[in-house]
Amino acid sequence: MPFVLKGARALVTGGAGFIGSHLVDRLLDAGAARVVVLDDLSRGNLRNLTPALRSGRVDFIHGDIGDASLVNAAMKDIDVVFHQAALRITQCAAEPVHAVTVMINGLQNVLESSVRHGVRKVVAASSASVYGEPDRLPMGEDHPFNNRTLYGALKIAGEQMLRSYAEMHGLKYVSLRPFNVYGPRMDVHGVYTEVMIRWLERLWEGLPPVILGDGTQTMDFVYVKDAAEAYVMAAESDAEDVALNLGTGVETSLRELCRRLCEQAGHGGVEPQHLPPRAVNPVTRRQAAIERTHDAIGFRARTSLDDGLRALIDWHAAQRADQIGRVA
Repeated sequence: MPFVLKGARALVTGGAGFIGSHLVDRLLDAGAARVVVLDDLSRGNLRNLTPALRSGRVDFIHGDIGDASLVNAAMKDIDVVFHQAALRITQCAAEPVHAVTVMINGLQNVLESSVRHGVRKVVAASSASVYGEPDRLPMGEDHPFNNRTLYGALKIAGEQMLRSYAEMHGLKYVSLRPFNVYGPRMDVHGVYTEVMIRWLERLWEGLPPVILGDGTQTMDFVYVKDAAEAYVMAAESDAEDVALNLGTGVETSLRELCRRLCEQAGHGGVEPQHLPPRAVNPVTRRQAAIERTHDAIGFRARTSLDDGLRALIDWHAAQRADQIGRVA
């Protein structure tokens, strides 16, 4: 029988982060009785949880998934776990020992505690980074793991750990591989989608946006509220023991993205400035195959790129206005 979130208790690791906080909002909309957020705030921000905390149905725990006893305490009476906590790709490269501690040992703490407390399902965030440079497009779930980054390696290991716990303990899980998620609450510390915030900052200052490289690199941009919906649908589906893509199936170049963002922000015709490319995970193209995800959990992204960019621009403008108000 499929799991139902209405009346359930959920734990969201990394729930104060970009995707995690939108997931918390969506869980409340789905009728979850209680949502426990465990986050060390190394990437997240409590401001992201402001609307959710007002509900009275959210408990925030400031802590690290590397603390096994804390994870175990947070897991009490939990029905479903959404594992979002992770380091950025750049931080994994800069701090490899810490990356293994968080993304392997931390995941093991989550899985051990999930088994101990009889959690009904774990829905975990993997990444499209597992694919690396594509052999073919669109990239289906059977695409080879051409990854050459520590971040991607740890995500691959995480998927294998989930599968092993399903085999050893019967733990039900779904792992989602998000492509390039964007939208309100993004930060500026990543490599790909967060460049949109940098572009908006430059447009705000009267400067042209900067593209590293020639702008022909492509991505599959999925709006954050659609991503949150996919996690909910994965939890409530009868899918288990599977890793699925989370994307739109649409390939968009950075140059095209920049053009459309400028148009939506009222700066149509602005030409970007090009600088040398950054030598971090130089994947040239991304496009998700989406049929298997639709068949397994019923998910299709609904938000167009232009609508998503408009929502991002409106949020960014509100953030800027709030900052100016606080300074004044």
